[in-house]
Amino acid sequence: MGAGLVGLAIGQALARRGAEVTVFDKEPDLARHQSGHNSGVVHAGLYYPPGSLKATLCRRGVGLLKDFCAEHGVAYREIGKVVVARDEVERERLRGIESRALHNGVPGVRWLDAAALREIEPGVAGVAALHSPTTAIADYPAVARALAGEIRACGGRVLLGAPVTAIRPGATVTVRAGESEHRLDQLVVCAGLQSDLVARMAGDGADPVIVPFRGEYYRLLPERAGLVRGLVYPVPDPAYPFLGVHFTPRVDGSVDIGPNAVLATAREGYRRRDVVPAELAAVLRSPGARRLFRKHWRAGVFELHGSFSKRTYVARAREYVPALRPADVVSAAAGVRAQAVDPDGSLVDDFRISRLGPVVAVRNAPSPAATSCLAIAEHVLDRLTEQPAA
Repeated sequence: MGAGLVGLAIGQALARRGAEVTVFDKEPDLARHQSGHNSGVVHAGLYYPPGSLKATLCRRGVGLLKDFCAEHGVAYREIGKVVVARDEVERERLRGIESRALHNGVPGVRWLDAAALREIEPGVAGVAALHSPTTAIADYPAVARALAGEIRACGGRVLLGAPVTAIRPGATVTVRAGESEHRLDQLVVCAGLQSDLVARMAGDGADPVIVPFRGEYYRLLPERAGLVRGLVYPVPDPAYPFLGVHFTPRVDGSVDIGPNAVLATAREGYRRRDVVPAELAAVLRSPGARRLFRKHWRAGVFELHGSFSKRTYVARAREYVPALRPADVVSAAAGVRAQAVDPDGSLVDDFRISRLGPVVAVRNAPSPAATSCLAIAEHVLDRLTEQPAA
């Protein structure tokens, strides 16, 4: 269930194998949440610990996604990415990313000194950078439409506007969706921002919990889109759990700057005025969330200040593109990240997929889940064919 990229990819993989597939989603359209509000980046696998599911499934997923886009005429452009070090401390961290990229088999990665960086990105400042020429951008909503089309072509159903309100697991699984009930041999939960709640409904009450973080973007004016040629990313700060502000060209030619990361006051709180008191209270009661906030409150205050100050936001971005000015940008649509958090307050960094009888739950699928969706589908199908533990 779930008509985002992961749920649709799993449905498509099952339908191709001859299974009778039904996808449920509460929204009236496909990919209405993370799959339709992400950065559009197809990640090459630079950052992820070798041997992790993220590393393995990202590298497998890139090739599958590229072929899928070519087969279905979906926009896919290898525009390349530079990860930029601003000082000597970040240069050393960047060496660690280079090592991971090489271990993960990311093709074409090369080290750039300041002069070589300027050749690739004349408007970007840094003491060094790592260049990944195969990092790409894609039209993910179009990918979702193509996946749904394949499910339907194989005889499956994609039921939109059908919120799941009850799940009764047993030898089979009974799902109440919209006004009807469905008896299923197996159920795969791909509920994104609602994944912990739906997994609990299916009898899998284990952690992690989902803490929603809104990421707010600005967009370069069309006449200033030439400030960057490709993707420009910072070196991740190990003291802060999110990646930081970066420049992201889109397949339509626009360029976004962002995101920041601030606690959303609703699970689907795309606007600052979106507040659901019960959802916010549930997050604040969670032991894992409280421990996370205590650990990162200073960074959170800075992010919150930046979200309300255009000048602060642009000042952070100017550390990479000095020619950027506040007048060059306008506000753009925000996204909400479903961040899974364990009881000790640590962020769940890898994909997490659990099985309880006939129910498989995708409990954590952050970036690079969009890149990896077709490979995640292969992995989930392997889980579905495993014999349940006695």
